[in-house]
Amino acid sequence: MVEKSRPVLVLAYPDPADARVLVVVAPLTSQIRGLRGEVPLGKPRWLPKVSAVNVQGLASLDPNKLTRHLGTLPSQQYDEVKAALRELLRL
Repeated sequence: MVEKSRPVLVLAYPDPADARVLVVVAPLTSQIRGLRGEVPLGKPRWLPKVSAVNVQGLASLDPNKLTRHLGTLPSQQYDEVKAALRELLRL
C-alpha cells in the first residue's frame, strides 16, 4: 500500500548526538473542526487550502520520510503552536 504524502510542521529535528534520530512533527489539516488542539493557520501561500496545525497528532519519524520543505510559519503563528502544546501537555 502506498502512503499518501501529508504536510507536517517540524517541531524538533534531531542532532547527530541525540539518542534517537527522529523528527518530531505535528500534522497540518484542512479538516478544521474548531476543537482544542487546533491552531489555525489561515491559507499560507504554500498550502492549497485553509489549514490548521493539529497539536494532538504529534508523531516522531525518520528524517528521511521528509520529502520537501513547503514553507515556514511566521514567528507569531509558531508561538501560538507552542502555546497550544504547553496547554495540551500542561507544561
